[in-house]
Amino acid sequence: MASKRSKSKARLPDLLRCPTGIQGLDEITGGGLPRGRPTLVCGATGCGKTLLAMEFLVRGAMQFDEPGVFMFFEETPAEVPRRTWRRWGSTSPTWCGASGIVLDHVRIERSEIEETGEYDLEGLFVRLGLAIDSIGAKRVVLDTLEALFAGLPSEAVLRAELRRLFLWLKAKGVTAVITAERGREQLTRHGLEEYVSDCVIVLDQRVQERLATRHLRVVKYRGAMHGTNEYPFLIGSDGIIVLPITSLKNDHAATSERISTGIPRLDAMLGGQGFFRGSTILLTGPPGSGKTSVGSFFAEAAARRGERALYFAFEESPNQIERDMRSIGLRLEPAIQRGLLRFHASRPTLYGLEMHLATMYREIKAFRPSVVVVDPITSLLVAGSHPKPRPW
Repeated sequence: MASKRSKSKARLPDLLRCPTGIQGLDEITGGGLPRGRPTLVCGATGCGKTLLAMEFLVRGAMQFDEPGVFMFFEETPAEVPRRTWRRWGSTSPTWCGASGIVLDHVRIERSEIEETGEYDLEGLFVRLGLAIDSIGAKRVVLDTLEALFAGLPSEAVLRAELRRLFLWLKAKGVTAVITAERGREQLTRHGLEEYVSDCVIVLDQRVQERLATRHLRVVKYRGAMHGTNEYPFLIGSDGIIVLPITSLKNDHAATSERISTGIPRLDAMLGGQGFFRGSTILLTGPPGSGKTSVGSFFAEAAARRGERALYFAFEESPNQIERDMRSIGLRLEPAIQRGLLRFHASRPTLYGLEMHLATMYREIKAFRPSVVVVDPITSLLVAGSHPKPRPW
């Protein structure tokens, strides 16, 4: 009887996820944010909260055919820099109206509230509800909570209205992203938002040894497994890229295919066939021993096969490498002109180590090379943090 009863019990439905379209974030969260539920994105000033919310909304409309409403409480849509909209193919917020996105700005002045009387969120519900119904919105962004609740007279009223807001969003069935400022001793200033949210994402920007690095962490995801580590993320010209370093699996495929090094005698030393495709090769030696030359021959050989090669240079500029290789009879210009060889040059001290990894991840994703050269990888040691020696 007990077994029959257990079988007759209805299984709980799986938690539906709403993909963000942000590289790396969907992987960490197992497919996206909880669909039809509110997600809190909190962090200090300048860490990327508004940009993450905007990208969630715009990619939802462009990639997943899900209209959205973005409600500003601080800056107006016209005050958002044009380069922010340009990330998604437009130079002005007027583009959003034709793409299934409604932008609205709610102005809240504490002095006006004191003159007119009590303040609650009933008017906001009406205004937001009309915007949602006008386009059949599936996604909503509220930016930010501090400005919205600045006029509430007491802590008790604030907590009651905050709970009512989250319940109202759930009742509407929209996937909401709500931004909030980071508190001193808690995740947010009021300390309640993280408890009533179904998902909490914390953004952080740290400066260590004069190098700034942005990190993302999913603190809470109610009813679902998720990555709990801190992940570096990069804000680039095409939006946010999260690098899930600690969640990457070591399950890549191995092949027996060989590719030429570009140096016939070196190929002969390697069984006459060269390196295994997909393998990692370390070239080590003192300055002047030819490490850059071997890497350049390897990249040029890939271009001659019609494959793409990506060269990360951390000490020399691309023009300097091209000039030096001409002195030993290797011309890289034809491969560059054909678009098969691309250089990405930067100083090791430009970012922290995590940001360099995120940048390399972004470039590899965009260019999709068959061959990657990092020259030299030891330069990245100065971008990392070294533990201080113990006194004993």
